[in-house]
Amino acid sequence: MTRFMIPYAKHSITDADVENVVAVLRSEYLTQGTKVEEFEKEFGSYTGATYSVAVNSGTAALHLSCLSLDLSEGDLLWTSPISFVASANCGLYCRAGLDFVDVDIKTGLMSPDALEEKLKRAEGLSNLPNVVVPVDYAGQSCDMEAISTLARKYGFRIIEDGCHALGGRYKDEPVGSSIFSDTTTFSFHPAKNITTGEGGMITTNDEDIYRKLLFLRTHGITREMVDSSGSMVKPWYYKQIDLGFNYRMPDILAVLGLSQLPRLDNFVAKRYQLVERYEKLLEPLPVNILSTAEHSSSGCHIFVVRLNEEVRKRCSRDDVLQKLRDYGVAATLHYIPIHTQPYYRDMGFKPEDFPVALEFSASAITLPLYPSLEYTDIDHIVSVLDKTITELT
Repeated sequence: MTRFMIPYAKHSITDADVENVVAVLRSEYLTQGTKVEEFEKEFGSYTGATYSVAVNSGTAALHLSCLSLDLSEGDLLWTSPISFVASANCGLYCRAGLDFVDVDIKTGLMSPDALEEKLKRAEGLSNLPNVVVPVDYAGQSCDMEAISTLARKYGFRIIEDGCHALGGRYKDEPVGSSIFSDTTTFSFHPAKNITTGEGGMITTNDEDIYRKLLFLRTHGITREMVDSSGSMVKPWYYKQIDLGFNYRMPDILAVLGLSQLPRLDNFVAKRYQLVERYEKLLEPLPVNILSTAEHSSSGCHIFVVRLNEEVRKRCSRDDVLQKLRDYGVAATLHYIPIHTQPYYRDMGFKPEDFPVALEFSASAITLPLYPSLEYTDIDHIVSVLDKTITELT
C-alpha cells in the first residue's frame, strides 16, 4: 500500500480538544447530557438560523430533513449528480422517486437554468418535484435565492446540502442561515471544516420542522411532562408518536464540535490562503480552476481543478490521479456522478442523461487541502502535478 506523503484531507485536533472530550468521558453523562444542546446553541449563533438540531451524521441530517418535510412514497426528490450518494439516497429512504438536475461546468453547482428548464418540462407532465436538494460544492453555495424563487413558483421545498460549505457565505449571510431553504444540512466528518469524528447538524427557521426533527431523531418518542389534558405525568413516562430513528449525537462528539467551532473562521481563512497559493502557482499549467460566483464566499472545503481538453486528448483523469498517488500525493475525485453508480443505473439512469456532470467528473481532480498544509507542501503538489502532466502527455 502506498504511504502518502501528503493526504488529501487531515483533521486538526488540539490538546484543548482532547481535554474537552476527556472531561465529558469523566462526567456523569456520555450521551443526553448538556453538551449537545450547547453545541446546537453555539452553531445557531454562528449560522444565524433560529433552530439547530444535532444528529450523528450528515446522512442522518438529510434523511431527517426529508422526513420533516413529509417526503414519502409517491413523492419526488431532485438533487445534483455531482455529490456524495447520500444527497440522493435520502429520498429513497423515504420511498420517494428520484431525479437529478445537471450542473454548471465552471462550478460543479446545480444550475438554476437547468433546474428551471427541467421544471418547465415536468410541469407539462404533471411530474414536479416535492423536494429539491441543491448541493453546495467544494465550499461554495448554490444560487439559493434563484432556486428559492423557482420553489415559490413551482411549489417545491428546499433542503440545502451545505456539507461542503460551513464557514462560507451566501450574499453576505452565513451558509446555514436557511433564509432561502426549509433546512440546511451539515456533516462533521473528519475531512470537513470542523469535525466531531462523525456527526451532523440541521438548521431551520421553521418551528414546526424543528419540533419534527427533535422527536424523529429519538425514535419518534417524546417525554413531555404534560399530557393532552394538561395534567402532569410521571417523570419516567414517555410515548412514541411517530416512527423515528436513533440519530442522536452523543455528548462526546458534541463537545468536540463545541471545542472546534470557535476556530472555524481561522480554519477557513487558512484554507483560503492555501487556495490563493494554489491558484497563483497553477496559472501556467493546463488546468481550469473552478469559478467563484459573485454571490458566494467559499468555505474552501476542497480544492478541485479540471484538466483541460488538450491534456485529456492524451491521457485520462484516472491516469493523472494514479500517477499523483504513485508520487505520494493523495489526490482524489469529488465525485463519480451519482446517476452512474451501479445501483442508480439499475434504476434506469444512463450516464448520458446528465452530460455536463459527466464531463465535469471526467476532468476533475481534488488536490490536498487542510489547515495544517504548508506553502512548501503546495509548491511540491503543484510541481508533482506539472511533472505528472508532462510525463503523461
